[in-house]
Amino acid sequence: MDSLKEQVIENKQNYLCPPSWNHFYKEPPVIVKGEMQYLYDDTGKKYLDFFSGVSVMNCGHCNPEIIEPAIAQMRTLQHTSIIYLTEQMGELARRLSGLLPGDICRSFFCCTGSEANETALLMARLYTGKKEFIAIKNGLHGRTHLTMSTTAIPMWRSDPYLSDAVHFAENTFIYGEDIETAAKKSLESIRRIIEMRGKDNIAALIMEPIQGNGGIITPPPHYFKALKALLEANDILLIIDEVQTGFARTGKLFAISHYEVVPDILTVAKALGNGMPISAACTNEKIAMAFNKPSASTLGGNPVCSTTALAVLDYIEKYDLCQRAETLGKQLMQGLKLLQEKYPILADVRGMGLMVGVEVRHLNGMAAPELVDDILEALKECGIILGKNGLERNVLAFQPPLVITPENVKDLLDALDSILAGIAINKAALYND
Repeated sequence: MDSLKEQVIENKQNYLCPPSWNHFYKEPPVIVKGEMQYLYDDTGKKYLDFFSGVSVMNCGHCNPEIIEPAIAQMRTLQHTSIIYLTEQMGELARRLSGLLPGDICRSFFCCTGSEANETALLMARLYTGKKEFIAIKNGLHGRTHLTMSTTAIPMWRSDPYLSDAVHFAENTFIYGEDIETAAKKSLESIRRIIEMRGKDNIAALIMEPIQGNGGIITPPPHYFKALKALLEANDILLIIDEVQTGFARTGKLFAISHYEVVPDILTVAKALGNGMPISAACTNEKIAMAFNKPSASTLGGNPVCSTTALAVLDYIEKYDLCQRAETLGKQLMQGLKLLQEKYPILADVRGMGLMVGVEVRHLNGMAAPELVDDILEALKECGIILGKNGLERNVLAFQPPLVITPENVKDLLDALDSILAGIAINKAALYND
């Protein structure tokens, strides 16, 4: 009889569309169980999860304090849609209004980050009466038509007929260039787009405070204040996409709070549901009142997802996950920078809290995605799951559940040190010969 792994791969290839065929690893494990910061495969092997299903499981896998309220809600009421009165969605919106930055106080609930960002772009058009958008190179905002149009990573722009209403500005990071210089070039690029297209045509700029799939690109501290001032001077809204960065991952509840800027619209997803599908587009009173045409997400904010999200907010507060992410993030960042001093293939270390990226390059400066794959494979064999991202897929992505321990961080660093030492022995691997 075929093994479970063979059955899973066969079913994927025979019955799913091709985009669902892909998986990490040459020998992928079949994950059958999760328990806080750990995953288990069908052989019983235990893995330390340092990727969180792409920044989703901030409160840990199968966390009893999250799933028990969800199960209780499933036994009581699963779904009615927003046309009937239920308690949970309104309570979640009330709770979020007290946690969101500045004057952001109203939420529209959906199921995915793509849907939340599509809603945010619609809000901007309805409020401003303008059509066009500015987005940032390396950004990823979703797989619906308009969110894919605002996405600037080629591998995620699969629609051949994307909107021409989106204009891309330079990123805040250019490899080999000072970050302050890159940030100035980004702002100047945005200024030129506004001048070229005209401020009366541009509804909003959409941007991640830290780009996840783009390579954990982290703008310098002053960047967003200068950006917000530029946009306000031209009556252009700022949409901040916190789909990956939200809910304590960076050491604050929302990453944009590090920059002391209040966006006009903020989107959330992923960690809000800790594995349950819920997202939201959140905005201030004025913009919310312009979003007054019929619109609904059938499953958005249903009682089970809303109950789960409320439990997530409770857990983050109860265990101060913001402080935990900040403290453990410093330990991780310091350890990675020490490894960078030992191993020159670690070309850059960047991020905030427990959202950290390490760019891997050959000594001649060429991107080294093949070394990233080797590192991921070796870590998997050590029982550690890690992610990767970046335009050239050459960035190691450290985005663990926020319930990890200092010992977990040390174990990860020790394993990575050993693996890099092995790579360094083979000098040819450090060059792109």
